[in-house]
Parts: sequence; structure tokens; C-alpha cells
Amino acid sequence: MIRRLRLLGEAGMTTAEYAVGTVAAVAFAGILLKVVTSPAVQTALTAIITKALRS
Repeated sequence: MIRRLRLLGEAGMTTAEYAVGTVAAVAFAGILLKVVTSPAVQTALTAIITKALRS
């Protein structure tokens, strides 16, 4: 299997795929963090949690 990959020139393909996946995950985490820390979302989450604790 490894010999065949070397012949096809795709030996580093798996590593490149992991790198792209990692970069995408970090970018998604950054966007999610930005959304969750926005004042509007914080206010909504606080209201939801307060309502749930009062029930």
C-alpha cells in the first residue's frame, strides 16, 4: 500500500488532509467564540439560564 502511494506521489496526502481539517476546525471555533461572546447572545443565554433556574 505504501509503495503504491509513493509511486502515485500521494504519500503526504493524509497529512495535508489533517492540516486542512485542523485549520477548518480552528476557524470554526474562532467564529463560534465570537458569536457566543457577543452581547446579544450573552443576554439571551443569561435569560434562558435565569428562566430555567426559576422553574
